[in-house]
Amino acid sequence: MIFNSFFVEAAPAESLITQLPGFTDKFPSKHYSGYINIDDEKNLFYYLVTSEKNPSEDPVVLWLNGGPGCSSFDGFVYEHGPFNFDAGKPQLKGNLPTLHINPYSWSKVSNIIYLDSPAGVGFSYSTNSSQYNTGDLQTATDTHDFLLKWFDKFPEFVSNPFYISGESYAGIYIPTLASEIVKGNKNGLKPTINFKGYMVGNGVTDEKFDDNALVPFVHGMALISDKMFEDAKAACKGKYYDPIDESCHKKLRIIDSALGRLNIYNILEPCYHDPETLMSNKKNVNLPVSFQLLGASPEKPLGVRKRMFGRAWPFRAPVRDGVVPSWPQILSQQKYGYVPCINDKVAYAWLNNEKVRKAIHAQPEKVSGPWELCTNRITYSHDSGSMIPYHKNLTLQGYRVLIFSGDHDMCVPYTGSEAWTQSLGYKIVDEWRPWLTNDNQVAGYMQGYKNNLTFLTIKGAGHTVPEYKPREALDFYSRWLEGKAI
Repeated sequence: MIFNSFFVEAAPAESLITQLPGFTDKFPSKHYSGYINIDDEKNLFYYLVTSEKNPSEDPVVLWLNGGPGCSSFDGFVYEHGPFNFDAGKPQLKGNLPTLHINPYSWSKVSNIIYLDSPAGVGFSYSTNSSQYNTGDLQTATDTHDFLLKWFDKFPEFVSNPFYISGESYAGIYIPTLASEIVKGNKNGLKPTINFKGYMVGNGVTDEKFDDNALVPFVHGMALISDKMFEDAKAACKGKYYDPIDESCHKKLRIIDSALGRLNIYNILEPCYHDPETLMSNKKNVNLPVSFQLLGASPEKPLGVRKRMFGRAWPFRAPVRDGVVPSWPQILSQQKYGYVPCINDKVAYAWLNNEKVRKAIHAQPEKVSGPWELCTNRITYSHDSGSMIPYHKNLTLQGYRVLIFSGDHDMCVPYTGSEAWTQSLGYKIVDEWRPWLTNDNQVAGYMQGYKNNLTFLTIKGAGHTVPEYKPREALDFYSRWLEGKAI
């Protein structure tokens, strides 16, 4: 690894992380964390992992998880952070997980900031509870303010190329934030952020495209019959996102019934549940059947994600204008005491440990509250509309954009992302083709458009691509950041 003297001297020493409970090896690069204060009341928590290659020149990437209301430590712990977390067997039993170096961490090729946003999420908090009432536009403004202050705190990174990345509801966070950055640069705000582009994985984008994506997807995946597909297409006239009459509703209910036992976040994977609560929840019809009926499996005690809390909504439930309820809020309204398909013991145990919080400079629980994967203390409104005008505006200004999709995600199917990218009307400059891993295996497919727009699928991946396909994710991530062909 390379650390030039300026980097070592300029970085704020009070933010440096020198040890982490559960990790006994040498850090592969420098880690920093702490709070940036916004508007005197909001305190946004970040964790910076500097690049293991050349931190003074490699890109700086801001990572945002979705929700809304979910912590970006989700990505840190379960996806592309610097460590793999080993809970041991039996799981935890009151002990902290053991941390090992992640060979596919995105910090291999970039500096990466994990940000808990908005205030009220993860370790971020406000001293004024009224600030927990927020939405897309306010979150974009606050995150832009965070970045300006963060670059003031870490001036050695100001000249580095800057990118934003995230998944799921971050499909809203990212374009709105990018627009704020571009506007701020044009208005002469300092420091000038060296913004180059962004990447979005299985991201919420547009009500029509998102919700029209499911039926073609499940038909193409052989999850429904030709007759079911044709019946729904005829009854709904292709308008699945807003059923036109009871006939359309009926055909969609038949499709939903066929899909109910699947894991909506990756149709290839099982869905795990707490067997003690199965019988009491059979009458709950507001969640997919897969969230109610399947029992716990002993086959893969930790190898497969058992939890997808807060990643996105059940199928055919697109994000619309107005208040977007969080998973905890939905379940609270239904008196449903837990979220099926979840086992977040590893993250909860580690991030709520007093020694861990102290090591990473997070406030104690009495100040910022307990760390939760997804919070119910914010009230969040979708107030920015469709993201398509944002994407069009940004790409026409020359910013680089990568839209990537795990091709087995049923919640935000690739069919919707493929359709909306095509709807921009840009000329195809790289015809649909397979892309290969570094060992020459087909990892998915891609199509390149004019104006620096690329659409890419990852074969066999679900809603959280780096979690299911970490090696492939690092391959396309590193190539795209370097400006190389994928």
